[in-house]
Amino acid sequence: MIQTTPRPAGSIPITLLESPLGKVRIDPAPGGAPLAIDQFGRRINYLRISLTDACNLRCVYCMPEDMQFMSRADLMRDEELLTLVRVAASLGVNKVRLTGGEPSIRPNVVEIVRAIAQTPGITDLAMTTNGLLLEKMAGPLAQAGLKRVNISIDTLNPEKFHTITRWGHVDDVWRAISAAEAAGLLPIKLNSVVVRNFNDREDMIDLARLTLENEWDVRFIEMMPFGEITDFQQTNVVTYAEMKQRIEAVFGPLEETTYDYVDPSRPFRIAGAAGTLGFISSVTEPFCQGCGRVRLTADGKLRLCLLREDEVDLLTPLRQGATFAELQQLMLDGAYHKPWGHGLAQGLVAGNRAMNQLGG
Repeated sequence: MIQTTPRPAGSIPITLLESPLGKVRIDPAPGGAPLAIDQFGRRINYLRISLTDACNLRCVYCMPEDMQFMSRADLMRDEELLTLVRVAASLGVNKVRLTGGEPSIRPNVVEIVRAIAQTPGITDLAMTTNGLLLEKMAGPLAQAGLKRVNISIDTLNPEKFHTITRWGHVDDVWRAISAAEAAGLLPIKLNSVVVRNFNDREDMIDLARLTLENEWDVRFIEMMPFGEITDFQQTNVVTYAEMKQRIEAVFGPLEETTYDYVDPSRPFRIAGAAGTLGFISSVTEPFCQGCGRVRLTADGKLRLCLLREDEVDLLTPLRQGATFAELQQLMLDGAYHKPWGHGLAQGLVAGNRAMNQLGG
Protein backbone atom coordinates (compact mmCIF):
# COMPACT_ATOMS: atom_id res chain seq x y z
CA MET A 1 0.00 0.00 0.00
CA ILE A 2 1.42 3.39 -0.90
CA GLN A 3 1.17 6.43 1.29
CA THR A 4 0.35 9.26 -1.07
CA THR A 5 1.47 12.79 -0.50
CA PRO A 6 -0.85 15.59 -1.58
CA ARG A 7 -0.65 16.95 -5.09
CA PRO A 8 1.43 20.13 -5.28
CA ALA A 9 -0.36 23.23 -4.05
CA GLY A 10 -2.23 24.99 -6.81
CA SER A 11 -2.20 21.94 -9.05
CA ILE A 12 -5.94 22.19 -9.74
CA PRO A 13 -6.41 23.34 -12.39
CA ILE A 14 -3.12 22.20 -13.90
CA THR A 15 -2.12 24.13 -16.99
CA LEU A 16 1.28 22.68 -17.87
CA LEU A 17 3.02 19.49 -16.76
CA GLU A 18 6.26 17.78 -17.71
CA SER A 19 5.86 14.22 -18.98
CA PRO A 20 8.11 11.68 -20.74
CA LEU A 21 6.53 12.99 -23.96
CA GLY A 22 7.35 16.62 -23.19
CA LYS A 23 5.14 19.42 -21.89
CA VAL A 24 1.44 18.67 -21.78
CA ARG A 25 -1.28 21.29 -21.49
CA ILE A 26 -4.21 20.46 -19.24
CA ASP A 27 -7.36 22.57 -19.23
CA PRO A 28 -9.66 22.56 -16.20
CA ALA A 29 -13.08 20.97 -16.23
CA PRO A 30 -16.03 23.25 -16.97
CA GLY A 31 -16.64 25.47 -13.99
CA GLY A 32 -13.15 24.87 -12.65
CA ALA A 33 -14.05 21.52 -11.07
CA PRO A 34 -11.05 19.29 -10.22
CA LEU A 35 -10.07 16.59 -12.68
CA ALA A 36 -8.18 13.43 -11.74
CA ILE A 37 -4.88 14.01 -13.52
CA ASP A 38 -1.59 12.23 -12.91
CA GLN A 39 1.86 13.75 -12.58
CA PHE A 40 2.54 13.19 -16.30
CA GLY A 41 -0.52 15.06 -17.48
CA ARG A 42 -2.68 12.06 -18.30
CA ARG A 43 -6.34 12.58 -17.51
CA ILE A 44 -7.75 9.68 -15.48
CA ASN A 45 -11.21 9.13 -16.93
CA TYR A 46 -11.56 5.33 -16.91
CA LEU A 47 -12.34 3.20 -13.83
CA ARG A 48 -12.26 -0.59 -13.95
CA ILE A 49 -14.13 -2.09 -11.01
CA SER A 50 -13.67 -5.62 -9.73
CA LEU A 51 -17.10 -6.59 -8.40
CA THR A 52 -15.73 -9.76 -6.80
CA ASP A 53 -12.51 -11.77 -6.71
CA ALA A 54 -14.51 -15.01 -6.99
CA CYS A 55 -15.05 -16.85 -10.27
CA ASN A 56 -16.93 -19.84 -11.63
CA LEU A 57 -13.87 -20.95 -13.65
CA ARG A 58 -10.23 -21.61 -12.71
CA CYS A 59 -8.27 -20.57 -15.81
CA VAL A 60 -4.67 -21.79 -15.60
CA TYR A 61 -3.14 -18.38 -16.43
CA CYS A 62 -5.29 -16.58 -13.85
CA MET A 63 -5.28 -18.49 -10.56
CA PRO A 64 -4.48 -21.80 -8.85
CA GLU A 65 -7.29 -24.37 -8.91
CA ASP A 66 -7.54 -24.27 -5.10
CA MET A 67 -7.74 -20.48 -4.99
CA GLN A 68 -9.06 -19.05 -1.73
CA PHE A 69 -11.31 -16.01 -2.16
CA MET A 70 -11.86 -13.08 0.18
CA SER A 71 -14.62 -13.13 2.75
CA ARG A 72 -17.77 -11.15 1.97
CA ALA A 73 -17.05 -8.83 4.90
CA ASP A 74 -13.82 -7.73 3.21
CA LEU A 75 -15.55 -6.80 -0.04
CA MET A 76 -17.21 -3.51 -0.86
CA ARG A 77 -20.92 -3.49 -0.14
CA ASP A 78 -23.20 -2.20 -2.89
CA GLU A 79 -23.66 1.24 -1.35
CA GLU A 80 -19.90 1.58 -0.75
CA LEU A 81 -19.10 0.67 -4.33
CA LEU A 82 -21.65 3.15 -5.65
CA THR A 83 -20.35 5.90 -3.38
CA LEU A 84 -16.87 5.46 -4.81
CA VAL A 85 -18.28 5.50 -8.35
CA ARG A 86 -19.93 8.84 -7.59
CA VAL A 87 -16.64 10.16 -6.21
CA ALA A 88 -14.81 9.07 -9.36
CA ALA A 89 -17.49 10.57 -11.62
CA SER A 90 -17.24 13.89 -9.77
CA LEU A 91 -13.53 13.97 -10.70
CA GLY A 92 -14.06 13.44 -14.42
CA VAL A 93 -14.28 9.64 -14.74
CA ASN A 94 -16.83 8.92 -17.46
CA LYS A 95 -16.00 5.33 -18.42
CA VAL A 96 -16.55 2.30 -16.19
CA ARG A 97 -15.83 -1.36 -16.89
CA LEU A 98 -17.03 -4.09 -14.53
CA THR A 99 -14.69 -7.02 -14.05
CA GLY A 100 -13.94 -9.75 -11.51
CA GLY A 101 -13.16 -12.53 -10.88
CA GLU A 102 -16.38 -13.04 -12.75
CA PRO A 103 -18.63 -9.98 -12.38
CA SER A 104 -21.85 -11.75 -13.36
CA ILE A 105 -21.80 -13.85 -10.16
CA ARG A 106 -21.95 -10.75 -7.95
CA PRO A 107 -25.30 -10.60 -6.11
CA ASN A 108 -27.49 -7.72 -7.33
CA VAL A 109 -25.27 -7.19 -10.38
CA VAL A 110 -28.19 -5.96 -12.53
CA GLU A 111 -29.15 -3.34 -9.94
CA ILE A 112 -25.51 -2.32 -9.56
CA VAL A 113 -25.33 -1.81 -13.33
CA ARG A 114 -28.54 0.23 -13.25
CA ALA A 115 -27.23 2.49 -10.48
CA ILE A 116 -23.88 3.08 -12.18
CA ALA A 117 -25.54 3.78 -15.53
CA GLN A 118 -27.69 6.44 -13.83
CA THR A 119 -24.72 8.11 -12.12
CA PRO A 120 -24.28 11.67 -13.45
CA GLY A 121 -21.15 11.87 -15.58
CA ILE A 122 -20.91 8.17 -16.47
CA THR A 123 -21.42 7.87 -20.22
CA ASP A 124 -19.90 4.47 -20.99
CA LEU A 125 -20.48 1.25 -19.03
CA ALA A 126 -19.13 -2.14 -20.13
CA MET A 127 -18.32 -5.54 -18.65
CA THR A 128 -15.66 -8.20 -19.15
CA THR A 129 -17.09 -11.68 -18.56
CA ASN A 130 -16.46 -15.35 -19.20
CA GLY A 131 -20.02 -15.51 -20.48
CA LEU A 132 -21.19 -18.57 -18.56
CA LEU A 133 -24.23 -16.74 -17.16
CA LEU A 134 -24.74 -14.32 -20.03
CA GLU A 135 -27.35 -16.35 -21.90
CA LYS A 136 -29.89 -15.44 -19.21
CA MET A 137 -28.41 -12.13 -18.06
CA ALA A 138 -27.61 -10.30 -21.31
CA GLY A 139 -31.14 -8.89 -21.71
CA PRO A 140 -31.57 -7.65 -18.13
CA LEU A 141 -28.08 -6.16 -18.10
CA ALA A 142 -28.70 -4.30 -21.36
CA GLN A 143 -32.03 -3.00 -20.07
CA ALA A 144 -30.28 -1.79 -16.91
CA GLY A 145 -27.84 0.29 -18.95
CA LEU A 146 -24.87 -1.92 -19.82
CA LYS A 147 -23.65 -0.94 -23.28
CA ARG A 148 -21.40 -3.84 -24.32
CA VAL A 149 -19.41 -6.85 -23.17
CA ASN A 150 -15.98 -8.34 -23.72
CA ILE A 151 -16.26 -12.14 -23.64
CA SER A 152 -13.27 -14.34 -22.85
CA ILE A 153 -12.66 -17.29 -25.20
CA ASP A 154 -9.14 -18.67 -25.63
CA THR A 155 -9.90 -21.52 -28.04
CA LEU A 156 -12.79 -22.94 -30.06
CA ASN A 157 -11.65 -26.49 -29.33
CA PRO A 158 -13.99 -27.96 -26.66
CA GLU A 159 -11.33 -30.18 -25.05
CA LYS A 160 -8.73 -27.42 -24.94
CA PHE A 161 -11.28 -24.96 -23.62
CA HIS A 162 -12.10 -27.31 -20.76
CA THR A 163 -8.39 -27.80 -20.08
CA ILE A 164 -7.45 -24.12 -19.95
CA THR A 165 -10.50 -23.12 -17.90
CA ARG A 166 -10.40 -26.35 -15.85
CA TRP A 167 -14.22 -26.32 -15.49
CA GLY A 168 -15.72 -24.59 -18.54
CA HIS A 169 -17.56 -25.64 -21.70
CA VAL A 170 -17.15 -23.68 -24.93
CA ASP A 171 -20.81 -24.14 -25.92
CA ASP A 172 -21.76 -21.84 -23.03
CA VAL A 173 -19.64 -19.09 -24.59
CA TRP A 174 -21.26 -19.52 -28.00
CA ARG A 175 -24.66 -19.06 -26.38
CA ALA A 176 -23.33 -16.01 -24.53
CA ILE A 177 -22.22 -14.41 -27.79
CA SER A 178 -25.63 -14.99 -29.36
CA ALA A 179 -27.40 -13.59 -26.30
CA ALA A 180 -25.19 -10.50 -26.23
CA GLU A 181 -25.88 -9.81 -29.92
CA ALA A 182 -29.62 -10.27 -29.43
CA ALA A 183 -29.58 -7.87 -26.46
CA GLY A 184 -27.70 -5.19 -28.42
CA LEU A 185 -24.50 -5.36 -26.34
CA LEU A 186 -22.42 -4.28 -29.31
CA PRO A 187 -19.82 -4.36 -30.67
CA ILE A 188 -18.97 -7.90 -29.59
CA LYS A 189 -15.38 -8.14 -28.39
CA LEU A 190 -13.77 -11.54 -27.82
CA ASN A 191 -10.68 -11.73 -25.60
CA SER A 192 -8.10 -14.49 -25.98
CA VAL A 193 -5.09 -14.81 -23.68
CA VAL A 194 -2.44 -16.54 -25.78
CA VAL A 195 -0.39 -19.24 -24.01
CA ARG A 196 2.71 -20.73 -25.61
CA ASN A 197 2.39 -24.33 -26.83
CA PHE A 198 -1.32 -24.33 -26.00
CA ASN A 199 -3.43 -21.96 -28.12
CA ASP A 200 -0.77 -20.00 -29.99
CA ARG A 201 -1.13 -21.68 -33.39
CA GLU A 202 -4.27 -23.27 -34.90
CA ASP A 203 -6.49 -21.97 -32.09
CA MET A 204 -5.41 -18.42 -32.74
CA ILE A 205 -6.04 -18.88 -36.46
CA ASP A 206 -9.53 -20.27 -35.79
CA LEU A 207 -10.38 -17.25 -33.66
CA ALA A 208 -9.00 -14.82 -36.25
CA ARG A 209 -11.12 -16.52 -38.91
CA LEU A 210 -14.28 -15.56 -36.99
CA THR A 211 -13.78 -11.96 -38.11
CA LEU A 212 -14.12 -12.82 -41.79
CA GLU A 213 -17.92 -12.94 -41.64
CA ASN A 214 -18.75 -11.48 -38.24
CA GLU A 215 -18.52 -7.85 -37.21
CA TRP A 216 -16.64 -8.86 -34.08
CA ASP A 217 -13.41 -7.60 -32.58
CA VAL A 218 -11.18 -10.56 -31.68
CA ARG A 219 -8.37 -9.45 -29.37
CA PHE A 220 -5.23 -11.45 -28.62
CA ILE A 221 -3.61 -10.66 -25.27
CA GLU A 222 -0.06 -11.20 -24.09
CA MET A 223 -0.12 -13.16 -20.84
CA MET A 224 0.87 -10.94 -17.91
CA PRO A 225 2.69 -12.06 -14.72
CA PHE A 226 0.80 -11.87 -11.40
CA GLY A 227 0.69 -13.36 -7.96
CA GLU A 228 1.58 -16.98 -7.26
CA ILE A 229 1.87 -18.23 -10.86
CA THR A 230 4.31 -15.70 -12.33
CA ASP A 231 6.81 -18.41 -13.39
CA PHE A 232 4.18 -20.08 -15.58
CA GLN A 233 3.04 -16.76 -16.99
CA GLN A 234 6.49 -15.42 -17.82
CA THR A 235 7.71 -18.69 -19.33
CA ASN A 236 4.69 -19.04 -21.63
CA VAL A 237 4.15 -15.50 -22.90
CA VAL A 238 3.67 -15.17 -26.67
CA THR A 239 4.63 -11.75 -27.97
CA TYR A 240 2.49 -9.44 -30.07
CA ALA A 241 5.07 -9.71 -32.88
CA GLU A 242 4.81 -13.52 -32.89
CA MET A 243 1.02 -13.47 -32.89
CA LYS A 244 0.81 -11.03 -35.77
CA GLN A 245 3.40 -12.93 -37.80
CA ARG A 246 1.57 -16.25 -37.41
CA ILE A 247 -1.76 -14.77 -38.43
CA GLU A 248 -0.27 -13.00 -41.45
CA ALA A 249 1.36 -16.29 -42.54
CA VAL A 250 -2.19 -17.63 -43.07
CA PHE A 251 -4.25 -14.59 -44.06
CA GLY A 252 -1.65 -12.30 -45.64
CA PRO A 253 -0.62 -8.81 -44.49
CA LEU A 254 -3.04 -7.28 -41.99
CA GLU A 255 -4.48 -3.87 -42.76
CA GLU A 256 -3.86 -1.27 -40.07
CA THR A 257 -6.81 0.71 -38.77
CA THR A 258 -6.73 3.84 -36.63
CA TYR A 259 -4.82 3.46 -33.36
CA ASP A 260 -5.32 6.28 -30.86
CA TYR A 261 -2.95 5.05 -28.09
CA VAL A 262 -5.90 5.10 -25.67
CA ASP A 263 -7.54 1.75 -26.38
CA PRO A 264 -4.96 -0.90 -25.37
CA SER A 265 -5.87 -3.05 -28.38
CA ARG A 266 -3.88 -2.30 -31.55
CA PRO A 267 -6.47 -2.74 -34.32
CA PHE A 268 -5.96 -4.52 -37.64
CA ARG A 269 -8.17 -6.16 -40.24
CA ILE A 270 -7.76 -9.18 -42.45
CA ALA A 271 -8.25 -7.94 -46.03
CA GLY A 272 -11.97 -7.93 -46.80
CA ALA A 273 -13.03 -9.09 -43.33
CA ALA A 274 -16.20 -7.85 -41.65
CA GLY A 275 -14.60 -7.64 -38.20
CA THR A 276 -11.28 -6.62 -36.75
CA LEU A 277 -8.33 -8.13 -34.92
CA GLY A 278 -6.62 -6.51 -31.96
CA PHE A 279 -3.38 -7.18 -30.12
CA ILE A 280 -2.86 -6.16 -26.50
CA SER A 281 0.90 -6.04 -25.96
CA SER A 282 1.11 -5.06 -22.30
CA VAL A 283 4.37 -6.96 -21.77
CA THR A 284 6.52 -6.36 -24.84
CA GLU A 285 5.18 -3.10 -26.31
CA PRO A 286 3.25 -1.30 -23.56
CA PHE A 287 0.88 1.56 -24.32
CA CYS A 288 1.41 3.54 -21.12
CA GLN A 289 1.51 6.96 -22.78
CA GLY A 290 -2.23 6.87 -23.38
CA CYS A 291 -3.29 5.12 -20.19
CA GLY A 292 -6.06 6.95 -18.34
CA ARG A 293 -7.13 3.91 -16.32
CA VAL A 294 -7.17 3.14 -12.63
CA ARG A 295 -8.76 0.12 -10.97
CA LEU A 296 -10.96 -0.36 -7.93
CA THR A 297 -10.38 -3.77 -6.38
CA ALA A 298 -13.22 -5.74 -4.83
CA ASP A 299 -11.89 -4.85 -1.38
CA GLY A 300 -11.90 -1.13 -2.12
CA LYS A 301 -8.31 -0.35 -3.05
CA LEU A 302 -7.51 2.11 -5.84
CA ARG A 303 -4.95 0.26 -7.98
CA LEU A 304 -2.90 2.79 -9.92
CA CYS A 305 -1.34 0.43 -12.49
CA LEU A 306 -2.34 -3.13 -13.30
CA LEU A 307 1.24 -4.39 -13.27
CA ARG A 308 2.48 -2.54 -10.17
CA GLU A 309 1.59 -3.02 -6.51
CA ASP A 310 0.79 0.67 -5.84
CA GLU A 311 -2.63 0.96 -4.20
CA VAL A 312 -4.59 3.47 -2.14
CA ASP A 313 -7.06 2.22 0.47
CA LEU A 314 -10.44 3.89 -0.05
CA LEU A 315 -12.72 1.42 1.73
CA THR A 316 -11.22 1.82 5.21
CA PRO A 317 -11.61 5.62 5.27
CA LEU A 318 -15.13 5.24 3.83
CA ARG A 319 -16.10 2.86 6.62
CA GLN A 320 -14.52 5.17 9.17
CA GLY A 321 -16.80 8.01 8.10
CA ALA A 322 -14.73 9.93 5.54
CA THR A 323 -16.69 12.69 3.84
CA PHE A 324 -17.30 12.87 0.09
CA ALA A 325 -14.73 15.66 -0.15
CA GLU A 326 -12.16 13.62 1.78
CA LEU A 327 -12.70 10.66 -0.53
CA GLN A 328 -12.32 12.98 -3.51
CA GLN A 329 -8.97 14.15 -2.18
CA LEU A 330 -7.76 10.59 -1.57
CA MET A 331 -8.67 9.66 -5.13
CA LEU A 332 -7.10 12.81 -6.57
CA ASP A 333 -3.88 12.25 -4.64
CA GLY A 334 -3.79 8.59 -5.66
CA ALA A 335 -4.40 9.36 -9.33
CA TYR A 336 -1.66 11.99 -9.28
CA HIS A 337 0.85 9.29 -8.19
CA LYS A 338 -0.07 6.88 -10.98
CA PRO A 339 3.29 5.59 -12.32
CA TRP A 340 4.29 6.16 -15.93
CA GLY A 341 4.32 2.43 -16.65
CA HIS A 342 5.13 -1.04 -15.40
CA GLY A 343 8.59 -2.30 -14.49
CA LEU A 344 8.64 -5.71 -16.18
CA ALA A 345 11.73 -4.83 -18.19
CA GLN A 346 13.52 -4.18 -14.90
CA GLY A 347 12.31 -7.44 -13.39
CA LEU A 348 9.59 -5.83 -11.25
CA VAL A 349 6.58 -8.15 -11.04
CA ALA A 350 3.44 -7.40 -9.02
CA GLY A 351 3.09 -10.32 -6.64
CA ASN A 352 0.57 -9.06 -4.12
CA ARG A 353 -2.55 -10.04 -6.09
CA ALA A 354 -3.66 -12.62 -8.62
CA MET A 355 -5.39 -11.55 -11.82
CA ASN A 356 -8.81 -12.54 -10.48
CA GLN A 357 -8.42 -9.87 -7.78
CA LEU A 358 -7.73 -7.15 -10.35
CA GLY A 359 -9.91 -7.94 -13.35
CA GLY A 360 -7.37 -7.06 -16.02
